[in-house]
Amino acid sequence: MQSIKTKLKVNNYQKTMLAKHAGVARHAYNWGLATCIAEYESTKKRPSAITLHKRLVAEVKSINPWYYEVSKCAPQQALRDLEKAFKNFLTIPKRGFPKFKKKGRKDSFYLEGSIKVLKGNYIKLPRIGIVKTYEILPSVPIKNVTISKRADNWYISFKYDYQPTTTAKKRDIIGVDVGVNTLATCSDGTKFANIKAYRQAKKRLARYQHRVSKKEPGFLRNATQTKNRLKAIKRLAKAHKKADATPRRRKSQGNAHQAVADIRADTLHKLTTWASFKPQHHSDRSMTMSVECSKITTHPSSSPPGRGWGWVQTAVFMSSSVSSYTSASGMEAS
Repeated sequence: MQSIKTKLKVNNYQKTMLAKHAGVARHAYNWGLATCIAEYESTKKRPSAITLHKRLVAEVKSINPWYYEVSKCAPQQALRDLEKAFKNFLTIPKRGFPKFKKKGRKDSFYLEGSIKVLKGNYIKLPRIGIVKTYEILPSVPIKNVTISKRADNWYISFKYDYQPTTTAKKRDIIGVDVGVNTLATCSDGTKFANIKAYRQAKKRLARYQHRVSKKEPGFLRNATQTKNRLKAIKRLAKAHKKADATPRRRKSQGNAHQAVADIRADTLHKLTTWASFKPQHHSDRSMTMSVECSKITTHPSSSPPGRGWGWVQTAVFMSSSVSSYTSASGMEAS
């Protein structure tokens, strides 16, 4: 199995439909959580996701006709997620009690059914229609997708069956040293620069955070303050995503920015993909790796230590890439 997540290029109508789906999923989740709390206080029992869905159809949909404007998968999956959250709370140590969802905080929903990739970067979604993506999608059968929102942008993610091609093994082991001055130094002399995207955007973030702090939350009698604060929060969220990609681009295109998190993830993906020797790109490389990140200490130039360097994320991506690219040839990644 392989997963992909990419940004959607949506118009105003599609933005509205996506927001409606996320709103219905959030409403169903909050209603289910409130119902579970009330049922447990009275009967000491918690209803299952199936029972909640039956009650949702009978009690909620009948008085809220906007439920019928979206796909039925959104509220159904929200109730399943609620049931999973309760199970995790009861079985996993230090896992917190499920919380009510808030509008604009990790908005997402689930779709399944007639989903099909069209023309490479177009995908057909139920109740939403044909949506364009910024990347070419694999032409594979898709059973379900998850659509999420981050900083006023919508993203789609799904899993599909993937069979990597095998290549001949040329080298046994390569060492990777994660450091401060350079993100990673390989045993063959290859070095990967530390981008430090967060440090580049730190001043901009401070400016937008200051603007948010000056906006009062407001009340129902003064809706203007609330709207202004929401606008400032959206600008801050976008600023969190934006940073200059390279010094050259910063000089030539002052308004050309890329996401801080996306820049960091892109750099780490390039490093881990190269180091794990992806067959179709590095057929002359090895496919077995041993990675060890230990004794990482603070550095005088780090303030705060390790902020935005992605040490832990590098190890996670490396482990995933090695296991993915070595599974096809039967070799083990240590």
